[in-house]
Amino acid sequence: MVPVHACRSLALALPVLLLTAPLAAQDDLEARARAIHDRVLTLDTHVDISPANFRVGAPNYADLLPRTQVDLTKMERGGLDGAFLIVYVGQSAELTPEGFAAAKAQALEKFAAVHRLVDSIAPGRAELALTAADATRIHAAGKRVIFIGIENGFPIGSDVGNVAAFHALGGRYMSLAHNGHSQLSDSNTGERDGIWLHNGLSPLGREVIAEMNRVGMMIDISHPSKASMMQTLALTRAPIIASHSGVRALCDHSRNLDDEQLRALAANGGVAQLVAFSGYVRCDARQDPARQEDLTALRKEFGLDGLSRREVQEAMAALPEARRNAYLEKQRQISDRRYPGDVVATVSDFVDHIDYAVKLVGVDHVGIASDFDGGGGVEGWRTAEESLNVTRELVRRGYSEADIAKIWGGNLLRVLAAVERVAAGQTP
Repeated sequence: MVPVHACRSLALALPVLLLTAPLAAQDDLEARARAIHDRVLTLDTHVDISPANFRVGAPNYADLLPRTQVDLTKMERGGLDGAFLIVYVGQSAELTPEGFAAAKAQALEKFAAVHRLVDSIAPGRAELALTAADATRIHAAGKRVIFIGIENGFPIGSDVGNVAAFHALGGRYMSLAHNGHSQLSDSNTGERDGIWLHNGLSPLGREVIAEMNRVGMMIDISHPSKASMMQTLALTRAPIIASHSGVRALCDHSRNLDDEQLRALAANGGVAQLVAFSGYVRCDARQDPARQEDLTALRKEFGLDGLSRREVQEAMAALPEARRNAYLEKQRQISDRRYPGDVVATVSDFVDHIDYAVKLVGVDHVGIASDFDGGGGVEGWRTAEESLNVTRELVRRGYSEADIAKIWGGNLLRVLAAVERVAAGQTP
C-alpha cells in the first residue's frame, strides 16, 4: 500500500510533470531547428530589388534598410545564406524596337546594381555566384551567396544574342514572360480573358530556349502559361524550374502549378520553388481597403500620388534624407498595422504547399522562394530576418535535416549543376 502522504505528493507533482514535458519538447524542437538552420545552405530564389538601394556612399543594401524585406543585414540576422536578386522588367504592350530598347536599359540598370553590391558596396560580405559550386564555396567562406535571376524575357527583344549577353552578366535563370504576353511566350494572365498571343511559345521563344540550354541558363516557368510550360518541357535538354509558384490544388490561381504541371516538372528532373506570397498561398487572402486608403493619403502628403512605381523610386531618391526616412517610417507603420478586414496566409499555410508537393512528386523537386520586395511575405515570414520560422515549421512537421537541406537550396543547386553539364555537352 502506498502511504497517504506519498499519494498526496504524487498528486501535487503531476501538474508540474504535465507542464514541463511539453515545454521540454518545445525547447528540443527549437534547438534542433536552430542547429539545422545554421548548418544547411538556405537559398531564396526570388527577391526583387530597386537600384536606388544599391548606391555607393548612400544608405544601401549593406545597411539595415527600413522598408526592404531583404538586405544583407537582414539576411545575416535571419540566417538566410543566399538569394537570387531579380532583374525584373514589367511587360509593355509595345513589342517594338523602341519598347525592347527601353526594357533592355532597365534590365542593364539592375544588373549593374547587383554588381555594385558585390564589387564595391560589400565585397567582404557577399559574392556573386555563377555556378552551383560557387554557392557552396561562398557559403563556406561565411559570405552571402548572390545569384541573379531574370524575370521576363521581354528585354531580350528580337536578338537571341542577348541571352548570352545576359548570361555573361550573371543571369542564371530567366522566365520568358511575366504578367502579359511577351514576344517569346504567352503569360498565365491569358486565363483571365482567354486571349492568347502565341498559344504557348513563339518561334523566337523556341530559339531562346535552345540558346538558354546552350549557354547554361535555367528556364523559369513561373509566369508563362501552362501551354508554354508544357511546350518548354518538350524542347529543353535540361531540367527547368518554377522560381516562385504555389500549388494550384490549394489555391486556384493561374500563377500556381496544377498536379499535371508538378508531375511533369518532376519527370523532367526540375524543381518547383514554392512561393510565400500570401495571395498565392491562400486564395482568400486579402488586405483591408482601409490600409490602401491610408497609403494613398500618405503618398498625397509627400507628393507621390499618381506616379508609376519607377517614378516613385526616382522621386524618393531625390527627397532629402530626413524626409525620405519620415515617409518610409510612416509607410512601415501602415504596412505592419493589422486592420480588422485583413486575411493573411501564415508560415503554416505556406508549408502546407511544401507538404502537398512533397507528397505528390517527392522531396527532390521542391524548394523555397519568398518574392520579397515584390509582394511576397506571409505571417511569420515577412522579412529575411524571420527565415528561421520556415525551418522551424519544417522540423515541427518531421522533415529530416537532409530533406530540409534539399528544400532550402540543395534541389535548386542540383538543377543548376545539371544545366551547367548540358551546356558543357554532358549528360544532365
